[in-house]
Amino acid sequence: MTITRIETGQRMSRIVKHNGVAYLCGQTSSAATVAEQTGEILAKVEDLLEKAGSDKTRILKCEIWLADMADFAEMNEVWDTWVPEGQAPARACGKARLARDVLKVEMIVTAACD
Repeated sequence: MTITRIETGQRMSRIVKHNGVAYLCGQTSSAATVAEQTGEILAKVEDLLEKAGSDKTRILKCEIWLADMADFAEMNEVWDTWVPEGQAPARACGKARLARDVLKVEMIVTAACD
């Protein structure tokens, strides 16, 4: 079984592919608002999915971490317009202390790939 690592550094790979599944590392943004961070994160996800031979219609699961659950609705407004109708993945969302105070949202995506 082959494991392919893409954009690998000392600490992590941005993408790991194995057995038809792409695992993306957590994506963040330091934009000013939750909506802006969510939009930037989703753009990064799309870019990584393309590099993995996938796209947003093939997302299997998304784990979302919010620094403050009060931002749930604002994040969902952006998410709901981004996810293709009928293609919503399994998803979880919880509160977490993120790596830096400026971070409000982090997303971890798993997708089917070529």
